[in-house]
Amino acid sequence: MKQRFLAVLGSGLMAVALSAPASAHHSFAASYDMSAPIEVHGKITQVLLRNPHSWFRIEVKDASGKVEEWSFEAGTPSGMIRNGYKPDVLKPGTEVTIKGFRARDTSQPRGMLRELTTTDGHVYGLFGPQESK
Repeated sequence: MKQRFLAVLGSGLMAVALSAPASAHHSFAASYDMSAPIEVHGKITQVLLRNPHSWFRIEVKDASGKVEEWSFEAGTPSGMIRNGYKPDVLKPGTEVTIKGFRARDTSQPRGMLRELTTTDGHVYGLFGPQESK
């Protein structure tokens, strides 16, 4: 009886331990509205290459000239690097245009990055480096 209890307890603990990483990862579609594309232009304030996803923060001026900081979630750091992005490419103050999808919570200036274009025409994002057309 004691062995059976320990086996069931051990199996239960293993199931919980193995499911924790899977529950921590979320779908982009859960947080971002894929039917609401967005494009913003501004200056990089910070690039965070952290797991599980990278973040690009930029200052954007609205029509009245008010500056607002937007945050764009991107792929994993290793995925961004594989797609041609290098950590030292974008320094604070670099002008960029970001195309992506708006956060479902529209009260937040946040989105999912699809592509980031520098003023010299380099494009970084989910599909690797390209030259702007």
